[in-house]
Amino acid sequence: MKKLIVVLGPTAVGKTAYAIELARSLDSEIISADSRQIFKELNIGAARPTEDELALIPHHFIASATIHEDYSAGRFERDALARLEELFTKHDTVICCGGSMLYVDALLNGFDELPSDKSIRHEWTAKFESEGIELLQQELQRLDPDYYTQVDLHNPHRLIRAIEVCIVSGVPYSALRKAHARVRDFEVEKIGLDMPREKLYARINNRVLHMMDAGLEEEARSLIPFKHLQALNTVGYKELFDFFEGKCSKEEAIEKIQQHTRNFAKRQLTWWRRDKDIRWVEV
Repeated sequence: MKKLIVVLGPTAVGKTAYAIELARSLDSEIISADSRQIFKELNIGAARPTEDELALIPHHFIASATIHEDYSAGRFERDALARLEELFTKHDTVICCGGSMLYVDALLNGFDELPSDKSIRHEWTAKFESEGIELLQQELQRLDPDYYTQVDLHNPHRLIRAIEVCIVSGVPYSALRKAHARVRDFEVEKIGLDMPREKLYARINNRVLHMMDAGLEEEARSLIPFKHLQALNTVGYKELFDFFEGKCSKEEAIEKIQQHTRNFAKRQLTWWRRDKDIRWVEV
């Protein structure tokens, strides 16, 4: 049976370098499972692998879509499975690397189309616009405390979608997602990278500063016309948009990027710590 080795873990832990070395040792290729690196317009803020890194090993689903597409975890599942079928004709083992929990989950377990109701979605979108994101957070915590601990609490689109599914179906969003796991025709090995929390947080803080030095502010400014798109409602860009609009200082925006990235890393670990099949490696 063919094998997919999944390298996962919190942001900034070093997944890219680890996956590249693993792929080189196995003479293989890498499937990227990152919901931001897939967009060609997002580079610095998405912590995309460098050109030198991309030249070492063939990567798939890096800068392969545009922010103007409605690219979902369900679509990633279909695209990635099709690409894996091609890659398995050349390799016995392929590497998957990424920190997007939904993308990894979709690839390994499937992602069914969940129920929807546009009227409910519009209702909660209006509530968000009038009352703020705290209302969404409180409602999701009430409806689905399990998913509340995993989702990006600063992403109104995902909060509204989860609330919509809970209301339409009458059951928690997390329960529906777990109910439809599929059996894949390849073996899966999961390697989780971790490090002491204080070291990880220091790496995150330093990486944000390096991103600013590398031109993240200029990249974000070039994307202002598209800031309404879902792909840009993400850490590293939305904080700078607030700075551009005078809602905070540049220093405050940088601190918020660091804080929100640390929060995301914590949610990633919370999500994956429940998976007993992951072999954890301290780096």
